[in-house]
Amino acid sequence: MEHFELIVIGSGPAGRRAAIQAAKFGRNVLVVEKGRRVGGVSVHTGTIPSKTLRETVLNLTGWRERGFYGRSYRVKDDISAGDLRARLHMTLNHEVEVLEHQFARNKVHTTSGMARFVEPTAIEVEGDAGEITRYTADKFLIAVGTKPFRPDYVPFDGQYILDSDEILELSELPRSIAVIGAGVIGVEYASIFSALDVHVTLIEPRNSMLDFLDQELVADFTHQLRDRGIALRFGAKVEKIEKHGPSDCEIKLEGGRCIRSNVILFAAGRMGATPMLNLDACGLEVDHRGRLKVDPMTFQTDVPHIFAAGDVIGFPSLASTSMEQGRIAACHALGEKAYDPPEYFPYGIYAVPEISTVGMTEEEIKERGIPYECGVARFRETSRGHIMGLDTGMLKMIFSLKTRRLLGCHIVGEGATELVHIGQAVLNLKGTLEYFVENTFNYPTLAEAYKIAALDAWNRMPPLER
Repeated sequence: MEHFELIVIGSGPAGRRAAIQAAKFGRNVLVVEKGRRVGGVSVHTGTIPSKTLRETVLNLTGWRERGFYGRSYRVKDDISAGDLRARLHMTLNHEVEVLEHQFARNKVHTTSGMARFVEPTAIEVEGDAGEITRYTADKFLIAVGTKPFRPDYVPFDGQYILDSDEILELSELPRSIAVIGAGVIGVEYASIFSALDVHVTLIEPRNSMLDFLDQELVADFTHQLRDRGIALRFGAKVEKIEKHGPSDCEIKLEGGRCIRSNVILFAAGRMGATPMLNLDACGLEVDHRGRLKVDPMTFQTDVPHIFAAGDVIGFPSLASTSMEQGRIAACHALGEKAYDPPEYFPYGIYAVPEISTVGMTEEEIKERGIPYECGVARFRETSRGHIMGLDTGMLKMIFSLKTRRLLGCHIVGEGATELVHIGQAVLNLKGTLEYFVENTFNYPTLAEAYKIAALDAWNRMPPLER
């Protein structure tokens, strides 16, 4: 029986960062990964695959050039599922090789198999051949991530009725797809398939989508989806799903409406991948979605020597935040100095177009009763936007009338997930409207939109007292 100072269960963004941080402290660390290769959901079925798929689609379809050459413009006329997978596999192999090298360089021990607790300080790992190995540790970090929610009323078949993991293995591109769930995953895949000129129906039981975003941004994004021909069915609860034959699926909605499509993607939520961990043996409980409760500052669970980080603890469930959570958790677990999690971090949605946001939404600012002013810039107002052929995209900033500080930055459009970091830096450094008005931005760039939006707000704000 081997003993470690820290055992990390899961090698996704939270697990890998925690393990490498602990190794850099000179600690003896073991990472347990149930898959054959390290990387977790993020590398194999989640973040990296979906973003690679998106980039491949945009490149092969010539999506970014259609503003100049028209909607019929294509880089490749007959795009196949094989074309999409080719780049995917190259990217995933590279990601895994980089991660394996990082573990080897930092002397992080790894083992493959399914981990389960047998007592508070011991786990068993079952390998592919059924062999059992027992390990003990002073501290544990649970970073097992999530798996798709698969309700009983959905007749998944792995070919035409799919969850968000299985969609990456499509054998051929459908002519139509119905996506159930207008959360981040559903919206991303719906817009990606739309860029492939697949007819998309997006179904959401609530009357709105992406409620955590600034609603002006959501309104702009929704308009773009409808303009591209995506059918949005809000307030539509699914009663029954049937498959009548190959590429012939039907969804029956409350009220009698029926939707037929070649393929159905069910993307309405995910569950913590905790059932196999035998958490009863270590005294931990999970919520109805299989997620663990932790201290938001230290990521310590109710069992003092066990920590958890990443998607398994719930919102925001981002690879970026999971990495920081893993590193902070490792510091606290090992008694090392740790910084507090940042108050404001960027949220990125890799739809077509991208959405990214940081800070407070206009709705949150209203609820707090903060006097404010907004500034908006359209990408078509920038020279760079004209050069790129952009006729959509917007950047919105919100400033305090009292302090003139930036309170929130919200972007929808090309490059949003890159552009948002300028707003993030100013926000976290408590910068004001004057930073954007008085500074010079490269020309021509999309980042000029910051200055345009700032001037838009400045024109309506009371003059600065000097």
